[in-house]
Amino acid sequence: MAVRSGDLTATVVARCAAEVPFYGELPRRTLDGEVTRSITAVHELLLRALRDGGAMDSGDLTRLIEWSGRRAEERVPLEAVIAAYLIGAEVWWQVLTETAEPEELTGAGASLLAWLHAALPAVVLAHRNAQEDIHSEDKRVRRALLTALLAGRPYEELAETAGVTVTGEHEVVALSFESNPPVRLVQSSLEARAGVPVLMDHVAGIALLPGGCDVLGLPGSLGKEVGQRVFAAAAPAVDPAAVPAAAAEAGRVLELVQRLGRPPGLYRLDDVLLEYQLARPGDALLRLAAKLDPLDEHPYLLETLRVFVDHGHNRRQSALELCVHRNTLDYRLHRVSTLTGLDLAVPAEARLLQAALVARDLA
Repeated sequence: MAVRSGDLTATVVARCAAEVPFYGELPRRTLDGEVTRSITAVHELLLRALRDGGAMDSGDLTRLIEWSGRRAEERVPLEAVIAAYLIGAEVWWQVLTETAEPEELTGAGASLLAWLHAALPAVVLAHRNAQEDIHSEDKRVRRALLTALLAGRPYEELAETAGVTVTGEHEVVALSFESNPPVRLVQSSLEARAGVPVLMDHVAGIALLPGGCDVLGLPGSLGKEVGQRVFAAAAPAVDPAAVPAAAAEAGRVLELVQRLGRPPGLYRLDDVLLEYQLARPGDALLRLAAKLDPLDEHPYLLETLRVFVDHGHNRRQSALELCVHRNTLDYRLHRVSTLTGLDLAVPAEARLLQAALVARDLA
């Protein structure tokens, strides 16, 4: 078997390149170099195991663990690593059947299985541990990248390290959930919609999606994934320099729609432009809200006004929702005008009453 090691290695390399997509995409120099050296080294361990009845000492196991960690650091998928080991074992056995005497095959087969039984669990565990370390580092770099973008600090080096493209337009989305959903579920849902890795601060609820991404249906699809209602606000950023302002706008819009008791969905600044301006704190907001103070002792009148405004001053629809006769509706609206001193029949005063409703909700 030692004499045939070179041919055996070449066969394994050729089959890996032909049967495993990851190896098939590697350049020839890598297959002839690092891949061939790795397979040769594993064959040396198999030779020692064959001499020792399948036993693997701690030194050999340590070397396997080290090699597996290195493969993970090189971003070799675990499934490709396992496929290479199994192809190697198959080729090894084929050569054994050609080399060994019939009475030697039982012992040789037992040695191969014992070696695989010891090697593969160690390989999988080492690879996964290394992948978790890499994933943690990737997440750290991506968090740092998003933090830099949101703060308007230099980001180019972090973007290169993270392997993320951040040039061009983006949609900055602020998200709010009823309860804390699984982070991985939210992340995978966003990336499935975007088609690329998504930068997201899951604590602050800020995500950076590529420009042109369909965010309108995002709350609905994400809500189905996480099993709860989702509120979202989006603001465009024409380039990375515009991300901080877009994030601030999206955050303020999200806070506003929740204060106003709006239903779940996606909102932009244009959807709440009047409310956004009215939300500025100050005496004007309080004075505007106070226009409806005369209705405090008549909650049914306040409800009538709100329904009337929500239905665009449509008397028929308002009466249907309130379950009252049109004459009753007209009487209530007249009482609203009398108590507040603002006539709903006058466009300017009707707009003032509508704005007063918003100010009252905000104040």
